[in-house]
This record gives sequence, C-alpha cells and structure tokens, in this order.
Amino acid sequence: MARKCSVERAEGIIGGFATAKKNITIQYGGRERSEENLLQMIKRDAIQNGVNDSDINEIDIYIKPEEGFVYYVINKETNGKIAF
Repeated sequence: MARKCSVERAEGIIGGFATAKKNITIQYGGRERSEENLLQMIKRDAIQNGVNDSDINEIDIYIKPEEGFVYYVINKETNGKIAF
C-alpha cells in the first residue's frame, strides 16, 4: 500500500503540488490583483451584462495589465473586459 501511495504522490495525483493551496497575485505598474479578486470582478461584470451565474461552465481569462484590462470569454460565446 505504501508503494502505491508513493507512486500516486510522484505522479501528482495526491499530496504535494497537486493539492497544495495556491495563491496567485498579479502585480503591474503599482497595481495588484489577486486571482480571487479578478474572478469576483469578472463574475459581477458578466452578471451585470446578462449572463446567468448558473449558465457559466467555462471562463477563459486573458490578463493584459499593459493595456489596463482583463479580458474574458464565457462558454466560448460571451466576451467581456474589466479594468485591471
């Protein structure tokens, strides 16, 4: 049993990096945004633009701090952007 656990851990299935809590913060030009903050802002913007929370299955996010914006695409259909 110990061997199987060691193999799974080595393959990243359990423990270590695979399950570690991750915090992502983007810094640019004196500004700072956390991953959670950006996701909340995107959700709020999408809902204000008519997207139902329960309809969101996939979000592609493009962070372009040099332009001052974060672009997003929901369900490969709905485009939007928020200020960085």
